[in-house]
Amino acid sequence: MTAQMTEHSEAAYATFRPRRSRIVSIVAAIAIVVVFAIVAFTIPHGGVTGWNTPDSAALLVFGVAVAAFLLRFALVRATPSPQGLHVRNLIVSRDIEWAEIVNVQFGGGAPWLVLELSDTETLAVMAVQRSDGASATAEARRLAALVEANNRRGDND
Repeated sequence: MTAQMTEHSEAAYATFRPRRSRIVSIVAAIAIVVVFAIVAFTIPHGGVTGWNTPDSAALLVFGVAVAAFLLRFALVRATPSPQGLHVRNLIVSRDIEWAEIVNVQFGGGAPWLVLELSDTETLAVMAVQRSDGASATAEARRLAALVEANNRRGDND
């Protein structure tokens, strides 16, 4: 029975990641680099256009920068642990203890899950996105269950 509990705990503490937006961001990043590289290397240099090698290099660097930004979407995640939740969004990362989470919201038309925190702030969890449909709803329920279980456990300590 201990092995089942361990397996269940490992599954419960699995990392939350978006599905569709992650795939779209990776494919778009690759496509942008390819398109920008093709344009940078095939556009005629000199002549009427006045295009030169530094312009091609700048275009390629810009394409890589846009791709790098898009890849940040692929790195969005929320990692639960017995101590709390590490949320890595597009720009900001934050560690939250379970006791700080008052409520888990996944409704009202919000594009992703939102945590209500004890300091009256809210925190978006971009790792659980409405665009993922039923799997996102299941992940929201799993996170809500984790919050409830860990806050109950904390009350008993």
